[in-house]
Amino acid sequence: MKTTSKFFIAFSIVTTLIAGSCKDKKDTEETPTTTGGSGGIDSSTPVAGYTILSRLPGIWNGPVTSSTPLGGYPEWIVDFRPVSGAQVSAKNELDSVNNILMGFFIVKHGGSYKMAFRNGGGFAGSQRIAYAVVDSVSETVNNYFYRFSDFKAGKNRVYTDVLFKDDSLILHVYTNVYNTLSAPVTHMLWKAKLQDTTSTMSAISAFSFPQKQMVKDFSTTFDSRTEAIYYSAADIAIDPYNEASQPYLGQTTVNISFDGAHVPDPAKKVFLMITTQPLFSGTTYNPAQLKYRSRYVFLASTDNAFTFNYMHPENYYLYTLYDANGDGAFSSGDWMDSNLTNTFTLAALGTQSVNAMINFTIP
Repeated sequence: MKTTSKFFIAFSIVTTLIAGSCKDKKDTEETPTTTGGSGGIDSSTPVAGYTILSRLPGIWNGPVTSSTPLGGYPEWIVDFRPVSGAQVSAKNELDSVNNILMGFFIVKHGGSYKMAFRNGGGFAGSQRIAYAVVDSVSETVNNYFYRFSDFKAGKNRVYTDVLFKDDSLILHVYTNVYNTLSAPVTHMLWKAKLQDTTSTMSAISAFSFPQKQMVKDFSTTFDSRTEAIYYSAADIAIDPYNEASQPYLGQTTVNISFDGAHVPDPAKKVFLMITTQPLFSGTTYNPAQLKYRSRYVFLASTDNAFTFNYMHPENYYLYTLYDANGDGAFSSGDWMDSNLTNTFTLAALGTQSVNAMINFTIP
């Protein structure tokens, strides 16, 4: 988002004024869960698009172009990691009502095994979940292409192109806008660069990732449907792979408070950012560490808590800011949590609670 770079410029102003030291990260010892058996496949079984699993893990960041009411924005950070031997996922929030969970996993469909793409979440207060399977793969040196289309309605309804080239990822979603157009048009285009792969290594090791295992059998799941998209509350209730069923992931609740010297305006915003490595060494800010951003959200200042759902197990660092001057950019005069060592560890399938107090005015 456009505010993040200015946010960290503001942080650098106060690095010599705030005391603290960064704690060492701890190893997560929990044994990961899996989605079940191999589903009758093994290492020799053909799985269409299987190699995408080895290319997705990592933190990716880049601009988004979108025809949706949310519009485009110059920065979208997605932290893809394995959640089983045959699945990669990432959850993101923009604010308290707009969020998305993306997942790529092996399914059985049409009598064969192939990669599937789950894409959906909350949008402007409503829910939408879409499924697609890979129907085109092209792999050459430094150019790896995968196309995912609707199970039932076909690619004229909705499809997604995923292209890897060197350290770049391009994800391009097309739709015919609820069947109102004769041909699909751009729904969303994300051009990202790989920022970091270190945070995904523990999950890769824990699952001996990737492996050929069937995560879901979609052989008959969509037989009664005209498209593989779920909209209504009744539809969401029968989502064949809902968020609560996702393996390995946990949740972290951030409790937000203000000290007596800082009384928030209900019209202003609070920004939470979670990283996998510290942004500070003692009180010295290191902008190169921005590549370790994993999760973030913009909230109303009246929100006293926010839960990051379906979060990868990891050791994390929390940073909190309040946009006191209401300019949409964090700068001099804004408020922040002076604790630069607010760390926590989330276990597999675990829950965590972290406190953040906004108590310092940026000079």
